[in-house]
Amino acid sequence: MRNIGLLLLLFGLTTILPAQRNVLEKLITSEKDAFGDWVQDPAKYEIQVIYTQIDRNAAGEPSFTSYRYGVDPGQYFYPASTVKMPAAFLALEKLNELGIVGLDKQAVMQTFAGTAPQTAALADATAASSLPSVAQYVRKIFLVSDNDAYNRLYEFLGQRYFNEKLRAKGFTDTRIIHRLSVSGYDTLGNRYTNPVQFVNDQGPLYQQGEVYSSFYDDFGLTRQQRGIAYMDNDGEMIKEPFDFRYKNYVAVQDLHDILKSVIFPASVSERERFNLTDDDYTWVYRAMAQFPRESDSPAYDHEDHYVKFWIYGDQDSTAQIPKNVRILNKVGWAYGYLTDAAYIVDMDAGVEFFLVGTIHVNDNQTYNDGVYEYEEKGLPFFGELGRAVYEYELQRKRKNAPDFSWLEEVLKEE
Repeated sequence: MRNIGLLLLLFGLTTILPAQRNVLEKLITSEKDAFGDWVQDPAKYEIQVIYTQIDRNAAGEPSFTSYRYGVDPGQYFYPASTVKMPAAFLALEKLNELGIVGLDKQAVMQTFAGTAPQTAALADATAASSLPSVAQYVRKIFLVSDNDAYNRLYEFLGQRYFNEKLRAKGFTDTRIIHRLSVSGYDTLGNRYTNPVQFVNDQGPLYQQGEVYSSFYDDFGLTRQQRGIAYMDNDGEMIKEPFDFRYKNYVAVQDLHDILKSVIFPASVSERERFNLTDDDYTWVYRAMAQFPRESDSPAYDHEDHYVKFWIYGDQDSTAQIPKNVRILNKVGWAYGYLTDAAYIVDMDAGVEFFLVGTIHVNDNQTYNDGVYEYEEKGLPFFGELGRAVYEYELQRKRKNAPDFSWLEEVLKEE
């Protein structure tokens, strides 16, 4: 396969234009009558969006122009499963930086139980080998947003390492301090991460004991205690605000920049890049771009837009996304927050752009009760705005068309 680093990872520049020329804001204003409730009161729904146009010069090198709507790094929102994206990138990077012969993403990863309530992971029924690996966890994260896959990579990274690595790259409005959707872990428990061992046919390659590490940054974020009530883990209604102060956080701008640094590594400084091999990039791009039904290992029967919110999230579950449209992204949904960070391409039309955004839908202001307006208000936001931006991109004039042969090649290689 041709070098992905040469095909896609080209130098680019980012431009931020004044508010009076904000294309995103104009698009939203012009379509106001066609959009749902969110457009009438975006502050109520805590709308934050970044839309980045991509233009190519004659040599194919990209430049970027970003527009923002409601973006406020000081306002807390719960990032949910979007934290799995940097976990995947950093797990691949950590393997590379260990520099051990034979230790790569395909090596068998054995996770053991240390301090309670930790659990072991010595098998993976979704893998062709029935054995777990970083490679398989990465695929499951992007194909269907698998929670256990993320938790195992979080345990391999460790809390402090995870956060300090991101901070060193310049992603400073981020804290990732807990596992997802697994019971029994409190703030202290998430500081302890499991013993991990990698092995191959010849025996152990690398062993990492149980690690205790701690990272926390309040960031001075507003509104980290939210609502009027919440349901506790025992099903009891507590009549006081829900506390997000010890929950994960990733600013919308950081989500945008983390994704951009992997799609276009040469467009960012060397410090901001993840240390990935060409094969890592291919692996990640394929996992992000494929629809679940296109994957043989793991095999899934989810609908195309199961983890694709922009443009298609509010469509009928039986509808298929056209194969010429690919969305390399990571979504998150929990506690009434829906978020999607996406690089969107139409290979036939020669269109490519970034769209990253979040919305909060929780009319009863009660958390953890499972009553959120995802279908009624959240997904329509992503569908409506995503289609408006996509239609604008189809009409936008470009001097030079992008070359998507790299993506076509990636999708052939399952």
